[in-house]
Amino acid sequence: MITTDLIPIDRGSINDALNAAAFAALLELHAIATEYINHLAEEAKAPSTIDRALAAIAVAHRSVATDGARAVLRTYRRDSADGGRKVRKARPLLVSNLRLTVDTLDPDKLAGLRDRSILVLGFALGARRSEIAALDIEDLDFNEHGLEVTIRRSKTDKDATGHKVHVPYGTNEQTCPVRTTRAWLAALAECGVASGALYRRIDKHGQLGRAPHGRGSADGRISGQAVAIIVQRTALAADIDAASVFSGHSLRRGFATETRRAGHDQIRIGRHGGWKDGSPTLAGYMEDIDRVTSNALTGVGL
Repeated sequence: MITTDLIPIDRGSINDALNAAAFAALLELHAIATEYINHLAEEAKAPSTIDRALAAIAVAHRSVATDGARAVLRTYRRDSADGGRKVRKARPLLVSNLRLTVDTLDPDKLAGLRDRSILVLGFALGARRSEIAALDIEDLDFNEHGLEVTIRRSKTDKDATGHKVHVPYGTNEQTCPVRTTRAWLAALAECGVASGALYRRIDKHGQLGRAPHGRGSADGRISGQAVAIIVQRTALAADIDAASVFSGHSLRRGFATETRRAGHDQIRIGRHGGWKDGSPTLAGYMEDIDRVTSNALTGVGL
């Protein structure tokens, strides 16, 4: 029987070999990451799309150096800007637009009541389309002041601690988030639904139902993509200028735009809509408004 203590082992040589192999693997991953970013740039992907891909690589391989890849991205951003490429942003759905879209809906139909509630409550919450689709009936708490809505999880809420949003009564019955949501809940109750998903699919016959061939969740919950489709469909029906550029995010950006125009503080706007304090995205939305309403040239006497 041969025991290992009789065989001389050069631990230093083994460690050197392992370190060399690990270093070689890191270099290979670094090269792959850089090559991938180059590929995305050649495909003319948006810089923001490339940045997200790079962030995903960094999370998956925390030890991978991304300096080379980020250098490629910086060059691509400069070249894109020099070439006239603009950062694509969802067009904000303003209150005036919201009224036009709601006017296209038939409140005597189940789909009309649902879509009106989606548009109005989604705007009032400043919510992401995924947050709108994820709402349950149990997340709603009506009181004398309006409506308390619990957003159980959001994009920036990694621990799913959730947050509550207070939604007051509106002055216009057709765009009041409290009244339109009550009307939708009453319609659900008539269909025998009192719990679970708030916004559900409606089939071609105007009845609550699942998607064809059993796709989607078992309770018939709509998807975030469906929210985007409803926004764009109603904007097109209302014949709003450039309606095709609206998306599910237009409700959220419209909320940020209108609340800033009304003079509200950025921190309050951010906490209502679930942006992190100091969010650069929200700061960008605020700047779009502030450079007009608080322009540095105002009052200089030109």
